[in-house]
Amino acid sequence: MIKIQDTIVYNDFLAHSSLSKKQEKIFEALLKSPETYVYKNEHQLLFEIILRDRIIDTAISLAKSKVRFAIFRLSKCNEQFWIKNELGGFQLKEGVLPSDAINDIFINSHLYAFECATAIVIVFYKAILDVIDKQTFNRLFSNLLLYDWHVDQDLGVKTKKGEDYLPGDCLYFKNPEFDPQTPQWQGENTIYLGNDLHYGHGIGIKTSEEIIAALNKKRKKDATKSAYLLPQTTRVDFIYLSQFSSTPGGYRLPINKKYFITGTLGSATFLYW
Repeated sequence: MIKIQDTIVYNDFLAHSSLSKKQEKIFEALLKSPETYVYKNEHQLLFEIILRDRIIDTAISLAKSKVRFAIFRLSKCNEQFWIKNELGGFQLKEGVLPSDAINDIFINSHLYAFECATAIVIVFYKAILDVIDKQTFNRLFSNLLLYDWHVDQDLGVKTKKGEDYLPGDCLYFKNPEFDPQTPQWQGENTIYLGNDLHYGHGIGIKTSEEIIAALNKKRKKDATKSAYLLPQTTRVDFIYLSQFSSTPGGYRLPINKKYFITGTLGSATFLYW
């Protein structure tokens, strides 16, 4: 269910919008959710839909790139933009713009190797970069460190229990009897793409069943417990981040109006009112 202030949103709310088919499916998933999603205005709702869409597209782009899977000890980065620290994380070099460093992962993907949690965080940063202006992104994330789930507080990443899986969420497949010789396969962080498809770094774009099958091949000898999807979701703070996507003059539409469109410039998607 979706509410804007105290008003319930119905199927026809976005009937005259120019959202893509994929964005419409994200809207439908929010509508059909047993959870109630409450927004102060249309801008917050539209921002979440568009950012979720960008998260999905970014995950697919990373899956198609030449980035490799590696444990922290063997991680690699482009030293023009990053310094690899003693833990295997990537610290932004002094004098480098965060936006340039994040974009480089997709431009020079063959120079990078990292594990699955870092991949998810990179997807989040890149998707946000594509929906807010570079200056704001660089101000918010001026001291980037890419290492596991160590994230900037402005991402607002939170994990919540429940099975309210929405496209653009990070989900986790747990492997309870993983081989202790390969602890990197104790589980797999994925971006849920919708239609039971997930992107998991090191596994690729697979269905839930295929990801579970891949993890089950990484279990210890004589294991009997199957890998499984944890009932939890990990998300960025969409509402908080929406304030950094500007609307001309701060204009807000009345709740019963639908006079908005979306537009793209390169890989970025913007709202126009």
